[in-house]
Amino acid sequence: MSARERILDAAARIMRERGVTKATTREIARTAGYSEALLYKHFRDKEEIMIAVLRERMPALRTAAAPGEGTVAGNLAAVADAAVAFYRLSFPMMASMAADPALVASARTAIGRYTAGPREPLLFLTGYLDAERDLGRVRADADTAGVAALLMGACFQQGFLAYFSGEDGHAPELPGALVAGVLPALLP
Repeated sequence: MSARERILDAAARIMRERGVTKATTREIARTAGYSEALLYKHFRDKEEIMIAVLRERMPALRTAAAPGEGTVAGNLAAVADAAVAFYRLSFPMMASMAADPALVASARTAIGRYTAGPREPLLFLTGYLDAERDLGRVRADADTAGVAALLMGACFQQGFLAYFSGEDGHAPELPGALVAGVLPALLP
Protein backbone atom coordinates (compact mmCIF):
# COMPACT_ATOMS: atom_id res chain seq x y z
CA MET A 1 0.00 0.00 0.00
CA SER A 2 1.38 3.42 -0.96
CA ALA A 3 2.04 6.19 1.54
CA ARG A 4 -0.81 8.22 0.02
CA GLU A 5 -3.24 5.33 0.50
CA ARG A 6 -2.16 4.80 4.11
CA ILE A 7 -2.55 8.52 4.81
CA LEU A 8 -6.07 8.50 3.34
CA ASP A 9 -7.03 5.40 5.34
CA ALA A 10 -5.79 7.04 8.55
CA ALA A 11 -7.51 10.33 7.73
CA ALA A 12 -10.82 8.60 6.96
CA ARG A 13 -10.73 6.70 10.25
CA ILE A 14 -9.85 9.78 12.33
CA MET A 15 -12.33 12.07 10.56
CA ARG A 16 -15.16 9.54 10.99
CA GLU A 17 -14.36 9.03 14.67
CA ARG A 18 -13.65 12.62 15.69
CA GLY A 19 -14.81 14.86 12.85
CA VAL A 20 -12.82 17.08 10.54
CA THR A 21 -12.30 19.77 13.18
CA LYS A 22 -10.39 17.51 15.55
CA ALA A 23 -8.42 15.66 12.88
CA THR A 24 -5.00 17.28 12.72
CA THR A 25 -2.44 16.64 10.00
CA ARG A 26 0.03 15.66 12.72
CA GLU A 27 -2.34 12.99 14.08
CA ILE A 28 -3.20 11.75 10.58
CA ALA A 29 0.50 11.40 9.72
CA ARG A 30 1.28 9.67 13.03
CA THR A 31 -1.63 7.23 12.64
CA ALA A 32 -0.47 6.42 9.10
CA GLY A 33 3.05 5.82 10.41
CA TYR A 34 4.65 8.78 8.65
CA SER A 35 6.02 12.22 9.38
CA GLU A 36 3.91 15.28 8.85
CA ALA A 37 6.47 16.40 6.23
CA LEU A 38 5.74 13.27 4.17
CA LEU A 39 2.01 13.95 4.43
CA TYR A 40 2.59 17.37 2.84
CA LYS A 41 4.45 15.75 -0.06
CA HIS A 42 1.16 14.09 -1.02
CA PHE A 43 -1.39 16.76 0.02
CA ARG A 44 -1.31 20.57 0.08
CA ASP A 45 -3.46 20.94 3.19
CA LYS A 46 -6.05 19.31 5.42
CA GLU A 47 -8.85 20.41 3.10
CA GLU A 48 -7.27 18.49 0.21
CA ILE A 49 -7.06 15.42 2.46
CA MET A 50 -10.73 15.83 3.41
CA ILE A 51 -11.77 16.13 -0.24
CA ALA A 52 -9.68 13.05 -1.14
CA VAL A 53 -11.29 11.08 1.71
CA LEU A 54 -14.76 12.08 0.51
CA ARG A 55 -13.94 11.18 -3.10
CA GLU A 56 -11.88 8.06 -2.57
CA ARG A 57 -13.01 6.52 0.70
CA MET A 58 -16.77 7.00 0.43
CA PRO A 59 -19.41 5.35 -1.77
CA ALA A 60 -19.19 6.86 -5.25
CA LEU A 61 -22.33 8.43 -6.64
CA ARG A 62 -20.97 9.03 -10.14
CA THR A 63 -20.42 5.37 -10.97
CA ALA A 64 -23.92 4.38 -9.92
CA ALA A 65 -25.67 5.63 -13.07
CA ALA A 66 -24.78 5.70 -16.75
CA PRO A 67 -27.22 7.34 -19.17
CA GLY A 68 -28.86 4.87 -21.51
CA GLU A 69 -27.80 1.82 -19.51
CA GLY A 70 -30.08 -0.27 -17.31
CA THR A 71 -33.34 1.39 -16.36
CA VAL A 72 -33.83 4.91 -15.05
CA ALA A 73 -35.48 3.52 -11.92
CA GLY A 74 -32.65 1.03 -11.36
CA ASN A 75 -29.98 3.67 -11.91
CA LEU A 76 -31.68 6.08 -9.53
CA ALA A 77 -32.00 3.32 -6.91
CA ALA A 78 -28.25 2.68 -7.23
CA VAL A 79 -27.57 6.41 -6.83
CA ALA A 80 -29.91 6.57 -3.82
CA ASP A 81 -28.24 3.54 -2.23
CA ALA A 82 -24.78 5.09 -2.65
CA ALA A 83 -26.01 8.51 -1.49
CA VAL A 84 -27.57 7.21 1.72
CA ALA A 85 -24.35 5.34 2.53
CA PHE A 86 -22.22 8.39 1.61
CA TYR A 87 -24.25 10.75 3.79
CA ARG A 88 -24.32 8.29 6.69
CA LEU A 89 -20.53 7.94 6.62
CA SER A 90 -19.79 11.62 5.99
CA PHE A 91 -22.16 13.06 8.58
CA PRO A 92 -19.81 12.66 11.57
CA MET A 93 -17.00 14.17 9.53
CA MET A 94 -18.97 17.21 8.43
CA ALA A 95 -21.01 17.93 11.57
CA SER A 96 -18.05 19.27 13.52
CA MET A 97 -16.98 21.41 10.58
CA ALA A 98 -20.48 22.86 10.14
CA ALA A 99 -20.46 24.01 13.77
CA ASP A 100 -17.32 26.14 13.26
CA PRO A 101 -17.95 29.21 11.04
CA ALA A 102 -14.23 29.81 10.48
CA LEU A 103 -13.73 26.22 9.34
CA VAL A 104 -16.77 26.43 7.05
CA ALA A 105 -15.31 29.57 5.46
CA SER A 106 -11.96 27.85 5.00
CA ALA A 107 -13.63 24.76 3.54
CA ARG A 108 -15.71 26.93 1.21
CA THR A 109 -12.50 28.44 -0.18
CA ALA A 110 -10.83 25.04 -0.49
CA ILE A 111 -13.86 23.53 -2.19
CA GLY A 112 -13.51 26.16 -4.90
CA ARG A 113 -9.91 25.04 -5.52
CA TYR A 114 -10.83 21.34 -5.71
CA THR A 115 -14.14 21.48 -7.63
CA ALA A 116 -15.96 19.74 -4.82
CA GLY A 117 -18.69 20.45 -2.34
CA PRO A 118 -22.28 19.73 -1.43
CA ARG A 119 -23.61 20.88 -4.82
CA GLU A 120 -21.62 18.25 -6.74
CA PRO A 121 -24.07 15.36 -6.14
CA LEU A 122 -26.93 17.59 -7.26
CA LEU A 123 -25.07 18.68 -10.38
CA PHE A 124 -24.14 15.08 -11.18
CA LEU A 125 -27.68 13.78 -10.73
CA THR A 126 -29.20 16.66 -12.69
CA GLY A 127 -26.71 16.01 -15.50
CA TYR A 128 -27.55 12.31 -15.48
CA LEU A 129 -31.30 13.05 -15.66
CA ASP A 130 -30.75 15.63 -18.43
CA ALA A 131 -28.82 13.02 -20.43
CA GLU A 132 -31.63 10.50 -19.92
CA ARG A 133 -34.11 13.17 -21.05
CA ASP A 134 -32.04 13.72 -24.21
CA LEU A 135 -32.29 9.95 -24.84
CA GLY A 136 -36.08 10.08 -24.42
CA ARG A 137 -36.04 7.95 -21.26
CA VAL A 138 -37.18 10.87 -19.06
CA ARG A 139 -40.13 13.15 -19.80
CA ALA A 140 -39.26 16.19 -21.91
CA ASP A 141 -40.94 18.52 -19.40
CA ALA A 142 -39.34 16.95 -16.29
CA ASP A 143 -37.85 19.33 -13.73
CA THR A 144 -34.59 17.41 -13.48
CA ALA A 145 -32.96 19.83 -11.03
CA GLY A 146 -36.02 19.68 -8.76
CA VAL A 147 -36.13 15.88 -8.86
CA ALA A 148 -32.39 15.69 -8.15
CA ALA A 149 -32.80 18.02 -5.15
CA LEU A 150 -35.75 16.02 -3.79
CA LEU A 151 -33.97 12.69 -4.14
CA MET A 152 -30.65 13.89 -2.70
CA GLY A 153 -32.48 15.62 0.16
CA ALA A 154 -34.30 12.40 1.00
CA CYS A 155 -31.03 10.48 0.84
CA PHE A 156 -29.34 13.01 3.13
CA GLN A 157 -32.16 12.68 5.65
CA GLN A 158 -32.04 8.88 5.56
CA GLY A 159 -28.25 8.94 5.93
CA PHE A 160 -28.57 11.21 8.96
CA LEU A 161 -31.29 9.00 10.48
CA ALA A 162 -29.14 5.89 9.99
CA TYR A 163 -26.16 7.63 11.62
CA PHE A 164 -28.24 9.02 14.47
CA SER A 165 -29.88 5.67 15.23
CA GLY A 166 -26.54 3.87 15.10
CA GLU A 167 -27.49 1.66 12.17
CA ASP A 168 -24.60 0.45 10.03
CA GLY A 169 -26.73 0.16 6.93
CA HIS A 170 -30.24 0.71 5.72
CA ALA A 171 -33.11 -1.41 4.60
CA PRO A 172 -32.51 -2.90 1.13
CA GLU A 173 -35.89 -1.62 -0.03
CA LEU A 174 -35.12 1.99 0.97
CA PRO A 175 -33.48 3.17 -2.29
CA GLY A 176 -36.37 1.85 -4.37
CA ALA A 177 -38.89 3.49 -2.04
CA LEU A 178 -37.10 6.85 -2.27
CA VAL A 179 -36.99 6.60 -6.06
CA ALA A 180 -40.65 5.55 -6.33
CA GLY A 181 -41.64 8.95 -5.02
CA VAL A 182 -39.91 10.82 -7.85
CA LEU A 183 -40.56 8.47 -10.79
CA PRO A 184 -43.98 9.94 -11.73
CA ALA A 185 -42.29 13.28 -12.32
CA LEU A 186 -39.73 11.67 -14.61
CA LEU A 187 -41.00 8.80 -16.66
CA PRO A 188 -42.86 9.36 -19.94
